[in-house]
Amino acid sequence: MRLAQSSTATALAAAAAVSAASSSYDTCCARLAAALGDDIVTTTPFAETDYFSIQESSLVPACIVRPRSAQHVSKAVTILTTSRVPGCQFAVKGGGHTPAGGSANIQGGVTIDMKFLNATVLSEDKTSVAVGAGAVWNDVYGYLGDFNLAAAGGRNGGVGVGGLLLGGGISHFSPRVGWACDTVVEYEIVLANGTLVTVSGTSYPDLYRALKGGGNNFGVVTRYTLTAFPQGNMSVNTISYDVSQIGAVFDAFTDIAASPNFDPYVSLQTDLLYVPAAKAWSVTSSASYTKPVLHPEVFSGLEAVPSISNTSEITAVAALAAENPTPPLNWLFATLTFGTSSETMLGIFNALNGSLYDFNPAGGVTWSFAFEPLPSVMLSHSAATGGNVLGLEPEDGNGVILLVVHALTIYLPMGLTLTPTVLLVSALWPNSSSNDSVYRKGRDTFAAIKAVAERKGMLRKFEYLNYAGPHQAPLASYGTDNLDYLRKVSKKYDPTGVFQRKVPGGFKLW
Repeated sequence: MRLAQSSTATALAAAAAVSAASSSYDTCCARLAAALGDDIVTTTPFAETDYFSIQESSLVPACIVRPRSAQHVSKAVTILTTSRVPGCQFAVKGGGHTPAGGSANIQGGVTIDMKFLNATVLSEDKTSVAVGAGAVWNDVYGYLGDFNLAAAGGRNGGVGVGGLLLGGGISHFSPRVGWACDTVVEYEIVLANGTLVTVSGTSYPDLYRALKGGGNNFGVVTRYTLTAFPQGNMSVNTISYDVSQIGAVFDAFTDIAASPNFDPYVSLQTDLLYVPAAKAWSVTSSASYTKPVLHPEVFSGLEAVPSISNTSEITAVAALAAENPTPPLNWLFATLTFGTSSETMLGIFNALNGSLYDFNPAGGVTWSFAFEPLPSVMLSHSAATGGNVLGLEPEDGNGVILLVVHALTIYLPMGLTLTPTVLLVSALWPNSSSNDSVYRKGRDTFAAIKAVAERKGMLRKFEYLNYAGPHQAPLASYGTDNLDYLRKVSKKYDPTGVFQRKVPGGFKLW
């Protein structure tokens, strides 16, 4: 009887806590609506397609704020951060592409959806472009293409501008101009106290550097001003191989990635895709060149490997980025960085094959692995633009970034196959019973491939934030000095830790 009474008391206490939290969120939403209007504050839930992952779209905020101006964001942040009402946690949504649940949405709290702050405006001298934080890269490329210009941004045009830039940002143009964050001229940002400020190399220079890779720890950015540069059409080769050629593909990839004279017009990604239901590996190289040159000599090694197919075209940047949207799925990302070595890449593949070959949980699972060069020439641009906090130097030498993608319980309709370059399938979700087992297998597999790179002496500490999984610590991978710097800047501009405690999503500093 005592146990039953104790359980009942616990249940009643929990229900009271939930009720109190709900009441506080309702109060926050009511205050937001009173200050901003019902046309800006809504309880209409997000559509599933508003987010890249089901982990994000399945969260239901108490209300959604859709500001039409930076001043609206300022008012919203002031209410959320200075109100004495308990709770009022919030999230900020840009493109909604980060897959981890809570990164850009929140259960029961307030989500600030930046979708209407999407204006793109070229400067009079055509050297910079101001981009609203709610824009996606398709917006930017389409606009700048009319002027034969481009900016360094996401290779998938559906990715949000804000998330990519705050995490560093790898672009087709990165060997020429550096990380995408290195091309930010200034930020317009709402700080924790609701103040709207403009941040640049001469105005709040410490915050300017911290925002280049520091994630969502410092405020709500409402606008980015980026360097614009001349850019016409570019070429892209998509080459598919039988898995028996994987060693030769890795050799050709490494010849390019390890070159001390890395061609700054190269944008290369080699992908492995494994579908356990078919016990089939696919191997593809997406070899882009940011000049309108078909079959440039730098890709001759990749093209010399016997292939299943090899398609080439000259295309506009906007057309290349305009990929069909992927149906919402459950996703889990992870990443590691290692030195250029085809032997290490082959060792990683063998570890993957050994770990995943017979793993086929109920509902199915597809695994994707993307290898991308991280050339030292890309890292050489940071110093000239005020520096960033990523902790990488040209002296580190060329490297490779690996993105591990676990797409959970994907169902393929009868007669449809899944290729490395087209992950556009019908996704059915009768249950999520296999999710935990896939997460466990994903962690075990990641540990195995990380061990391969470590044994080969090739593992590097850097973890790219935009590819990192929830179990990783990318900010710590920047090194002790940079992490201490980020914490110092955070405490200077956000002394009460609003963006550490009231914005729980993302990678936090303290």
